[in-house]
Amino acid sequence: MLYQLTQWIAEYNSDFSVFQYLTLRAILATISALIISFILGPWTIRKLSYLRFNQSIRDDGPKTHLEKHGTPTMGGVLIISSITLSSLMWTNLSNIYYWIALGVTVGFAVVGFIDDWLKIKHNNSKGISAAQKYISLSVIALTAACVLYFLADIPEKTNLLIPYTKDIIIPIGIVFIPLAYFVMLGASNGVNLTDGLDGLAILPTVMIASALAVFAYVSGHFHFSGYLLLPFIQGNGELVIFCSAIIGAGLGFLWFNAYPAQMFMGDVGALGLGGALGIVAVIVRQELVFFIMAGIFVIETLSVMLQVGSYKLRGKRLFLMAPIHHHFELKGWAEPKIIVRFWIITLILVLIGLASLKIR
Repeated sequence: MLYQLTQWIAEYNSDFSVFQYLTLRAILATISALIISFILGPWTIRKLSYLRFNQSIRDDGPKTHLEKHGTPTMGGVLIISSITLSSLMWTNLSNIYYWIALGVTVGFAVVGFIDDWLKIKHNNSKGISAAQKYISLSVIALTAACVLYFLADIPEKTNLLIPYTKDIIIPIGIVFIPLAYFVMLGASNGVNLTDGLDGLAILPTVMIASALAVFAYVSGHFHFSGYLLLPFIQGNGELVIFCSAIIGAGLGFLWFNAYPAQMFMGDVGALGLGGALGIVAVIVRQELVFFIMAGIFVIETLSVMLQVGSYKLRGKRLFLMAPIHHHFELKGWAEPKIIVRFWIITLILVLIGLASLKIR
C-alpha cells in the first residue's frame, strides 16, 4: 500500500522514485515487521494470558517442561500479522507470486489456529485429527502448486535445478505439482516438530528466509541471474519483500520467545512459517538447496519417523525421545545449549546453501 502511494507521489516528485528499489523496500519491510512485533508483542502476551490461551504440557515429556505450563501460546498470530501488514505495505501488490506466497502462509496458519484453539478448548495436547490437518494443508498446498504450474509460461518456472552444477537442469513437467506439494507440507511439518524449545524454530526460520531472499533477488534480476547461471523469472524479486517481512517478524517474536519464553508460537505460527518457506523455495526454484538449508527441520522430522518406525518394527526406540531435541534434553543437555547449537548448525547449512550461487 505504501509502495503504491510512493509510486503515485513519484509522478510529481522524483525523489520518491527511490522506493522502487527492492533493497530499500526490503529494509523497510524488515523494520516495519520488527516495529509491529515490538508494539503488539506485549499486548498479545497480555491478551493471550487473559483469554487463558496457555500451552498444554505433555506429561510424558521432559520434566523441565512442566514449569512452562501456563505460558501463553498462539503467539504465531503476532508473527503472521506482522508479516502480512509489513509485506502489504512495501510489496508491489500487482505481483501474483506475492499473493500466492501470502495465501499459503495465511492458509496454513488458519489450520494451525484451529488446531491450537481445539487444544486449548479441550485442555490437552490434541487438536484436530491428523487426517483433518493433513487434508486441509493438502488442499491449500495442491491449489498453490497447480496455480503455479498453470501460470508457468516458460520451462524455467517448473524445471528442477541441481545445485552446485553448471548446466544440469531437469524438466519435470507436471511432476512439479507433487514436488511443490511435498516441499510445502514437509516444511510446515518440519518447523512444527522443531518448535519444541524456546526460540529453537524461529531463528533458523529467519536465517533460511534471509537466504531465500537472496535467491529471490538473484532469480528476479536479469543481469545477476545471467551472471550466476540461474534462470531469470520475472517477478520473483518481489518475494524479497515477503522474506524480509518474515525476518523482521521472526526477530520481533524472538524478543519474546527467547529462553525463558514469554509466549510460544503454537501451530498457527509453525505451520504458517513452514508454509511460507516452502512456497518461496518452490517459486524461486531452489527446492534442493532449501532441503540443505532446512537441515535441522529435516533431521527433526526424520528422527520422529525413525523413532516410530523402529518402535513398530523392532519394539525398540532409537532415541530417548523424539523429536531429537528432546533426546538431547534427556541426555542432560541444558535447553539453551541445545538451542544455540541447533542455531549454529543452521547457520552453517544456510552458508552451504548460499555457496551454490557460485559453486556451479
